[in-house]
Amino acid sequence: MADKPPNARKSLAGSSVTAFSLMELLVVISIIALLLSILLPSLSKIRSMAECLKCKSNLRQTAMAMDFYLKANNNTFPCAQDPVSASPYYWLWMGRGWRDFVEPYLVTGIDANNPSVLVCPADKTRAQEYERTSYAYSMTFYHSPQQINDMNSVTDNYLDPVTSIPQKSCRVSRPCAKILIGEWDSNHSAVKGEDPGWWGWKGTRNFIFVDSHVQFLDSEEISAARDGWPNPNLTVDGIKGMDYMP
Repeated sequence: MADKPPNARKSLAGSSVTAFSLMELLVVISIIALLLSILLPSLSKIRSMAECLKCKSNLRQTAMAMDFYLKANNNTFPCAQDPVSASPYYWLWMGRGWRDFVEPYLVTGIDANNPSVLVCPADKTRAQEYERTSYAYSMTFYHSPQQINDMNSVTDNYLDPVTSIPQKSCRVSRPCAKILIGEWDSNHSAVKGEDPGWWGWKGTRNFIFVDSHVQFLDSEEISAARDGWPNPNLTVDGIKGMDYMP
């Protein structure tokens, strides 16, 4: 039988096959899984921090729009007779109730499909229910301190009708202590069970104060309102009162 060509023999002799063993593959997979378990919580935390910062930015832009509104309206806060809509039914303090007042100073055509800065990026649950409006406006800015002090229950947030009284910015006694607008839900920290919004001592939220500073507060840091909850709608003494002691 004839020999194979020399170059063929050389090629066969010089070749070598390398491969991972099953044990080596398992070790590599284990290392990758360990790295992912370490990195994923950090990435999630970074994403949450970014969403919280974006939420604060939204509130600052909204505060600027409110400031423009005040300058154009004799330093008088948005005011209307509640409820501002019967179909669907909602009140001025709700995000979809007061957004029309600031719309000219943000973008045109603000609605559920175009929420502008009125939706928090971490708000995952209110796309349909609240028409993608994450922030509520304190009703103390369109009721007198005496009216607010006559209210003492959650149902007073829905009185129909109540004569609204326009309030001027000069009547705010402590701009750094009175909440103007804030998140309704605890979008940046989960709460057990149903989120009570401003009517419960659960969760944390971003708030913008009258002096335009933004603060991330735990519900328990906010002063009890007339209804017994950390509710900026019914601040004791209305716009002359304080929601938070700086």
